[in-house]
Amino acid sequence: MIIREAKFITSAADKKGFVRPDKPMIAVCGKSNVGKSSFINMLANRNKLARTSAEPGRTRLVNYFDFGEFILADLPGYGFAKVSKAEKEKWAHLLDDFFAQDTISHVFALADIRHEPTADDLLMIRYLYTVRLPFTVIATKADKLAKTRVKEAVRRVAAAFCTGEGNVIAVSNETRRGKEEVLGVLDAIVNAEKSAAEEL
Repeated sequence: MIIREAKFITSAADKKGFVRPDKPMIAVCGKSNVGKSSFINMLANRNKLARTSAEPGRTRLVNYFDFGEFILADLPGYGFAKVSKAEKEKWAHLLDDFFAQDTISHVFALADIRHEPTADDLLMIRYLYTVRLPFTVIATKADKLAKTRVKEAVRRVAAAFCTGEGNVIAVSNETRRGKEEVLGVLDAIVNAEKSAAEEL
């Protein structure tokens, strides 16, 4: 897949603002500061499509982007301690409502390759299994590890999430490592949905 253009569509603070696309929708989720915005910018070949911040918890809405052949939904980061209980509950309700939709084709679940998955990471993956949403684990910040340690780290992440190593892609927004693999996954999703639509 070649992404020629990507643009911001809208933000949603609650389910009334959710986008119901006429093409595949890919959700991007992960804990605060895991690198969701940088990952989206890498896919888009743009530095500032999604706003990045050194301050965790910046994304508090569902932000939608049009990537041409698919829609990408950037979800609020979870697990950020420095917000009020009411704000955390609001984010939790927003995520619950989002995943209750029947419009999600695939989820990219981001996790920092350098660390053990958090309790929130494990809870998210268990939730995706429960609701039977297909997902790929994106192990971010691979450039922060020695190249010889990446494979071992991928194996560890896969074991923690009870998924196959082939379902974990180590990526680096700095070196663009893993980008072609991610584009391959997106290609397969888009083609599968086109084939399904043609059979109807």
